[in-house]
Amino acid sequence: MSASGLEGYHGEILRRLKSANAEIGSIIRITAKSREVLEGTLFPRSEYTDPNHIVLKLKNGYNIGIHYEKTEKIEVIGEGPKPHFTKPPSPPKSPGLPRVAIISTGGTIASRVDYRTGAVQPALTAADLASVVPELASVAEVEAHILFSELSENVTPAQWTTLAEDVAKRIGGGVDGVVVSQGTDTMHYTSAALSFALQDLPVPVMLVGAQRSSDRPSSDAASNLTGAVALAARADLAAVGVAMHQDMSDRYIVAHRGTRVRKCHTSRRDAFKSIGSNSLARYDLQTGQIEQFEDSTRRRNPRKLIVEPHFDHHAYLLKFHPGFNPEIITSAVSSGARGLVLEGTGLGHVSKYCYDAIKKALKEEVPVFMTSQTIWGRVDMNVYVTGRDLLNIGVTPLEDMISETALVKLMWVLGKTRSPERIRELMLQIVAGETTERSPIMEAV
Repeated sequence: MSASGLEGYHGEILRRLKSANAEIGSIIRITAKSREVLEGTLFPRSEYTDPNHIVLKLKNGYNIGIHYEKTEKIEVIGEGPKPHFTKPPSPPKSPGLPRVAIISTGGTIASRVDYRTGAVQPALTAADLASVVPELASVAEVEAHILFSELSENVTPAQWTTLAEDVAKRIGGGVDGVVVSQGTDTMHYTSAALSFALQDLPVPVMLVGAQRSSDRPSSDAASNLTGAVALAARADLAAVGVAMHQDMSDRYIVAHRGTRVRKCHTSRRDAFKSIGSNSLARYDLQTGQIEQFEDSTRRRNPRKLIVEPHFDHHAYLLKFHPGFNPEIITSAVSSGARGLVLEGTGLGHVSKYCYDAIKKALKEEVPVFMTSQTIWGRVDMNVYVTGRDLLNIGVTPLEDMISETALVKLMWVLGKTRSPERIRELMLQIVAGETTERSPIMEAV
């Protein structure tokens, strides 16, 4: 175990540092067995890398690792400042600019590297986001709020409710747009949730994240946030969007419709893509110009915002695969499922071995819906016999709705009604552009 004041150090190396009365931030002199002498500030190190190196920051600014077995003597020769994150002062406000509320919920855009573990940890508040991106001062008058600080995998449907209510509160306060910062891994779930919970929006609501934390040189946090704030402040939109890099360059930030977007790459800056529809708009980071692509709802103030923020988590998304065990469907129903989304193959198929389990679910008044695990295209269950069988059993196809969006919509619908027939009716009713009338033939890029 590491000791307080010696984060990340273990075993023999920890014993030797303690014997020298060294702490993180101590200026130490290391004499190597080769008689080479090195001096620098003792830095914390990753808790999960090899346990054999001492990390020093030299006077020239470089960090080096020294294998403890090559050292002969360690001595403290002074005390320096402890390594810490210092946020810059908030940028000056420019009167007359649009007002934008930034609501921070956590994630990489609001994170920095934890030297103790080498991992990315939530660290920055919403106010910090504004202070570390001075470009925002020329884009909008930013009002920063921290709602909660969670990595996106920890965000729950209950927090979608809290977030939707907070966004509505900021809109009621007269802002020209809202930006929500969140981790990217589940951001498309949250964007779908806000799309259903906030209807007849008067202003844009942009979700934004980062693929690389804000204290890394390659971070996309500042450019994504600048683009999101600009779109929220000035775009003639009244919809929920996800604002992220259009491609690998630092030129454009594109806004995807909240119900038609998906994270399609683990780490690329342009991980988010609009699926089966055009993006809403894009912001040019070089010129400051906004280009709009889709004839979406425009700003209109005043407009009476409708807030329906309640979600019931008793919905399941089950991905079919060869060898899929039908008992998973039965188990989901036994566990309290009030609705199921099956992510089928191709045009919307699952194995004939699933038929009995689906029939049992429907008999227990648990509606069953079908999406496709392909990314582009739409469900058409009238083409092959398997699809027709499933339709006859009572499975409801969801056209070209993205599977993740379908799950979120089902949670939202379950929060409104317990009637199976009403659930089916609402799932087929277009609320926030979640389905399109026809699927374009487009290249998968």
